Amino acid sequence: MTAAVETGLWQLDTTASTVAIRHKTMWGLVTVKGTFGVISGRGEVRPDGSAVGTLTLDAASLDTSSAKRDEHLRSADFFDVEHHPEITVAVRSDAPRDGDTAQFEGQLTVRGISRTQSFTAHLAEVSAGEVTLETEFAVDRESFGIGWNQLGMMRGPATAKATLRFVRADA
Repeated sequence: MTAAVETGLWQLDTTASTVAIRHKTMWGLVTVKGTFGVISGRGEVRPDGSAVGTLTLDAASLDTSSAKRDEHLRSADFFDVEHHPEITVAVRSDAPRDGDTAQFEGQLTVRGISRTQSFTAHLAEVSAGEVTLETEFAVDRESFGIGWNQLGMMRGPATAKATLRFVRADA
């Protein structure tokens, strides 16, 4: 990244951050969109410039503006929030790319199943006390045991999109 981010601990500003998902359904005719209402996270920029961190989503807080659909998404057919209340992204490494972007590698855990996930994040804003990252990436829901697909209505991967603002935690 061309912009330097200060070494130290960073806390997610939950009031200025969003994590959303979207997925095609009804044989690709309708896009279901939802936003997680409860998120938390923290990160660390190490002295060598590398970054690590964790983002946690309350799976039951997903809101798609349809109470019946949201209830089904909380069920064992999808997120199984009774047994797996959290979705986590644990970033283990990063590599600078062109401009203000970096390639991140980590683990995405959904329904207690962890898979390697890589994604590119854009550094949207940086100051002495705040850093905002934006990312969007595809998630194969079946690889996390979310195979429910009545009459083949759901096609392709889900897309996760996040805007994450971090503030200095050790200032």
